[in-house]
Amino acid sequence: MHHLLTSFLRSKGIHDDKIIELVCNCFTLKEIKSKSILVDYTAIADAYYFINKGAVRIFTINSEGAESSRYFAFEGNFVAALPSFIDQKPAEEYMQTIEKCELLKISRTNFYKLVETVPTFAKIYTEILELGFIIAQKRIYGFQGFDALEKVQWTIKNQPQLLLRISNKMVASYLGISPSTLSRIKSKL
Repeated sequence: MHHLLTSFLRSKGIHDDKIIELVCNCFTLKEIKSKSILVDYTAIADAYYFINKGAVRIFTINSEGAESSRYFAFEGNFVAALPSFIDQKPAEEYMQTIEKCELLKISRTNFYKLVETVPTFAKIYTEILELGFIIAQKRIYGFQGFDALEKVQWTIKNQPQLLLRISNKMVASYLGISPSTLSRIKSKL
C-alpha cells in the first residue's frame, strides 16, 4: 500500500529504511469513489493526501454556479487544500476526486510532526511548496497574454495529463476558455 510513497521518498533522497517506515506509518489508506468531496468550501483542511491511484482537483464555484478548476494532482503526488491546511481557516474551495482514488492520508498533526522531526521530509515539503508556487505563477502570468491556442499548447507542454485524463469541461475551466473552444483546438492539433 505504501510502495509508490516509498519510491517517491527514495527519489527525494530518503534512503534510511527506518525513516521511510516512520513516514509511511503516519499515512492511512483511503479508497474513495469518483466525484467525492474531500474538502468542502466551508471546511478547514485537516489532512494531506498522497495519491496512489486516481486524480484529484481543487476548484471553486462562482455566484452563477460555474466551476473554475485551480489545480489537478495525479498518482505519485501530494495534494491538499493548502491555504486552509496551513492557516486553519475555511478552505473557500473544494477538493474532489475526479476518478476512483486510492489515497494515503496523513493528519495535519502528524504531517507537521514529520516536518519538525525528519529534516529530509521538511525538505520534501519545501520542494512541494516551491513547485506548486512555480506552476501557479507560470499559469497565472503565462496565461495573461495567451490566446486559447497558446493556453492549450502550454498545457500540452507542461501538463499533458490534463488533456489525456480530465474532461474538456474541467480543463477548459482551468484554462479559462469554453469547452467548445477547447474541443475545436484539440481536434486541430
